[in-house]
Parts: sequence; C-alpha cells; structure tokens
Amino acid sequence: MRLGFPAAWGPAVYSAGGQKIAWMKVPGEGKARAMNTNSLWPTHEKSEDQHRRDICTAGKWMYDRGFIVACEGNISVRLDDNRILTTPTCMNKGMLEPQDLVITNLEGRQLAGERKFSSEIAMHLLFYRMRPDVNAICHAHPPTATGFAAAGRPLNQALLPEVIIGLGQIPLVRYATPGTPELSDAIEPFVPHYDALLLANHGAVTCGPDLLTAFFRMETIEHFAKIVLSAELAGGPVLLSGREVAKLMAARARYFVTPPPGGGAELPETNDTSESSGTHVSLTRNELDALIDEAVRKDRARR
Repeated sequence: MRLGFPAAWGPAVYSAGGQKIAWMKVPGEGKARAMNTNSLWPTHEKSEDQHRRDICTAGKWMYDRGFIVACEGNISVRLDDNRILTTPTCMNKGMLEPQDLVITNLEGRQLAGERKFSSEIAMHLLFYRMRPDVNAICHAHPPTATGFAAAGRPLNQALLPEVIIGLGQIPLVRYATPGTPELSDAIEPFVPHYDALLLANHGAVTCGPDLLTAFFRMETIEHFAKIVLSAELAGGPVLLSGREVAKLMAARARYFVTPPPGGGAELPETNDTSESSGTHVSLTRNELDALIDEAVRKDRARR
C-alpha cells in the first residue's frame, strides 16, 4: 500500500526507437521502471511546459473515468509564489491542448493565455493562499461521490484503512453557488484541515503537493463512495473501532502521508461513535495524541 511519494522519486527521459520513454527511479528497488510519457510524475519540480502537459493528461483521465462531462470541472497547479496555471472555461477538460491553459496570479488577474479562466478559480486560489503545502487542485463531479453530496451526506465513516490513512475523512461543505464568493466562504473553514471535500449539490475538490496526488485523491473519493454504496446495499457497512482508527492514523508517516497543517480535522465516524451517537465528546489535540499513543502502545504489547 503506497499512499504517498517520497522525495527520492526522480524522473528522466530517454529516446528509444524514435520514441521518448520516461524512467522512474524507485527508492529501495535498485532499478528504474519504464513508464509512458502520458503518465504524471509524482513530483512538482517540473518546467511550465511539463505542467501544461500534465494538466492535459489529468483532464483526460478525469474525462475518461466519467468524473467530468462536457465542460465541467477544472484543474490548476502552482507555478511559483504568484503564478497559477489553470484550465480555461467553456472547454472539455479531456480535450485540452497545452496552449489552451491560462496563467493567473494569486489575486485572480489573468497574466497569460488566449482563453478565459473559470469563474471557480477563486476556490483554487483560496487553497493556494491558505495552504503553502498545496501545489495542485482538481475539481470534478464524480457521479457516485456527487450523489452523496447531493443527498447531503459526507463520506465520513471509518470503513477502509487506505482512505483513513490517506484522507482521514471527506467532509461535506454546505451548498453555495459555484463561481461566487459564497463558495469560497463555505469551504474556507475546511481548507486548513482536509485534503478532499464534498461540495453539497455540486461535486468534489481535492488538493495535493503535486498534481498526481491531487488526482489520486479525487479517484479515491469516487472509489470510496462506490464501496460505501455497495456496503449499504449489501446490508449496511460495519465500521472500524476508534482504536483501529487511532492505529491507522498513527501509521500515516510510514506511508509517506503528511496530514494537512491545520491539525483540526475530525476523525471518521467509528462503531464506537455510532453506538453513542447521542453523546458528543470533545478532545484537545494533546488529549487526542495521547489516546493514539496509548492505543498503539497497547497494540504492540499484545503482539
């Protein structure tokens, strides 16, 4: 289970038979893997031209997977401290060419590009201003996850270890009209604490230190939503315990997962919390850390 990417990943491109082949050095494996140049490198250290190609690739992936249709969705990456490269409005994001993309500053003023940027750029810029660790954002309407958002339901249950380690939970942001300041106002309280959000009656947005991570998080949201729906149809999901969640959260560093810097994310709902849904318990961050440490210590003592 590889949920994050260590900094030692290093891409290189070679010619073979007239075609370019990308090779990726994987830590601990002692050799490089070949991969298609249509892939995204798991790093943000790239040229502007490579970022442009990567955004087009991610847009095609989202379109091919049905996360977007027609002219829906938008993608952006941070080029430097004051420049954001983003997809244009009124174009299918699965059919873009690198020259179609637009550059804005952090205030939303267009700096380069023939086309117009999306009205939802304000949502992206909010992440970039509040989260220096964020270098890429994906916004889409994956159908199953958006169905949960339209039903007013977050994806906040402790069901899958990979989701708990990678995202914690995916909260639901109240509805606000897309492309308006109200949407930024609605998501602002969540931005420091979560890497993936459901937008009520709208879709989903994910962020990451690089575009591949942001895309993987969008893919994870939809995959998780499908599994939750299947579990409900199969008789009802069986949640993990709070102790199991604590162990998984403590293991995040082992999988190269860095939690959002805000430190205020709520833990997913467990079978403990669901059984006592009428009782609300508040913990300080120090108390929570102590409970996690204690759960890990007891688990080790039993082995």
